Amino acid sequence: MDLTVTLIALVVLLALAVFCGWRGARPPNILKGPRLMPWRPLMMICAVAIMLLTVHLLNLLGMQTGNQTRY
Repeated sequence: MDLTVTLIALVVLLALAVFCGWRGARPPNILKGPRLMPWRPLMMICAVAIMLLTVHLLNLLGMQTGNQTRY
């Protein structure tokens, strides 16, 4: 992925993580029944994807984030 696609994906995942966190923090409504979307696990999946894309973004900007080879 190039820089533009990575930044767009980061912004979208950040917005989705905030939305899922907001929905997961709302108190349950017993009259409506159980929640059908697992908001907290979805938020955590977005957070992991954000971390991976952040490392990818740093690699695109020229920083080395992996192990260095030993000779």
